[in-house]
Formats: sequence, structure tokens, C-alpha cells
Amino acid sequence: MNMPHRDLSWHRSSTCADRNCAEVATDGKYVYIRDGKMPDTAVLRFTRAEWEAFREGMAVGDFDFIP
Repeated sequence: MNMPHRDLSWHRSSTCADRNCAEVATDGKYVYIRDGKMPDTAVLRFTRAEWEAFREGMAVGDFDFIP
């Protein structure tokens, strides 16, 4: 199985004190997200358009939870 995300440069927030944070990488075409504490498990892959839509939704509060 070809796993192109294995060769990417993964990054996490500078505010992450340990590996318990999400990590992100890009190959120019896709954006990849993985669990920093379990990097060899599932990786999510998004197109640039999907990632930008998610970022815009976060910025305007589309995902805010109000109980």
C-alpha cells in the first residue's frame, strides 16, 4: 500500500507541550491530519478546498458547541 504521507514534514502547534496534539502536513495538493501521540495510526486527508472551508468555518464559529 502506497502511503505518501509517511514522507511528509509534520508540524504541531508551538503551544503543544507534549505529543498530545494534532499534527498537520501538506504535499501541496492535500492537507493531512494525524494524532501526534499515535502517529502510525489513521491519517485524515483533505483537499485544499476542504481544508480552507474547515478553517473558514472555524473562524466564524460554525463548530462552536453551545449546550
